[in-house]
Amino acid sequence: MRILITGGAGFIGSHLSDSYIDRGDEVFVIDDLSTGSFRNIAHLKEHPRFHYTIDSVNNQPVLAELVDQCDVIFHLAAAVGVKLIVESPVRTIETNVHGTEVVLSLASKKKKKVLVASTSEVYGLSAEVPFREDGNLVMGATTKGRWSYACSKAIDEFLALAYWREKKLPTVVVRLFNTVGPRQTGQYGMVIPTFVKQALSGQQITVYGDGKQSRCFGYVGDVVGALVELMDHEAAVGQVYNIGSNEEVTILELAKRVKELTKSDSEITFVPYDEAYEEGFEDMPRRVPDISKINSLVGFSPSMSLDGILGSVISFHAELP
Repeated sequence: MRILITGGAGFIGSHLSDSYIDRGDEVFVIDDLSTGSFRNIAHLKEHPRFHYTIDSVNNQPVLAELVDQCDVIFHLAAAVGVKLIVESPVRTIETNVHGTEVVLSLASKKKKKVLVASTSEVYGLSAEVPFREDGNLVMGATTKGRWSYACSKAIDEFLALAYWREKKLPTVVVRLFNTVGPRQTGQYGMVIPTFVKQALSGQQITVYGDGKQSRCFGYVGDVVGALVELMDHEAAVGQVYNIGSNEEVTILELAKRVKELTKSDSEITFVPYDEAYEEGFEDMPRRVPDISKINSLVGFSPSMSLDGILGSVISFHAELP
């Protein structure tokens, strides 16, 4: 197969590229490197079945040519990270909504199957844990900047499913829950690489809020495997799937485990949300996926424990120059 991955130089996109190259497929990547990094795909640069284009998905002539060449499309290009979302809300909304609109419009002309990556953020302030794909999405106030990301990704989902219902473009939507692993950067507020780098360098490990908020962290290898399985499965079309782990941990417990695994002397300190992000910042107290739907379809079940994930991230950052 010929695979197009938008945002393919990003953390998840680069691992997805590896997976398809290893499977024997041909991979085409487009990325403007706004949050991705060429370093993530440098090892594939000379591979005869790997092709990359440094450009934006909003460059329609370029993207149209890539869509024509490929059989299926993974749309991963998006604004990512709470820090970026709070600091650049206009860029977040425009990148997520317009970029997805361009991809779906061009794919529709050629009827190319599209998998659109969404996020657990769309569940917003919902208290119906674990989150089910058919559960209600509870958005915060429009005056709270961080919800612009959740809202923009929800619009992406509506748009992808509308293209399936109205135009019969085969689309699949996935909601990713805190995917982590090697190559992920803490530059935009990703918590595990941030904690790991702080612990390895002897800096203070900074926990935002009171640390009682909990998350489930999915290993990138497990997530990529699920993405490939969904793309291959005809019954996934027109559906939404949660992908992630259901091993829940509080952020304070996470900081303590990182400190222990790195054998660090770093002190764990607390930073108020208002200081870390913006005044009146709201966070999700728990973020736990119900993964029974994807398990029923493709047998997905997380294989990597949290300690295993942390070990892989620690090893990656410890070996960086």
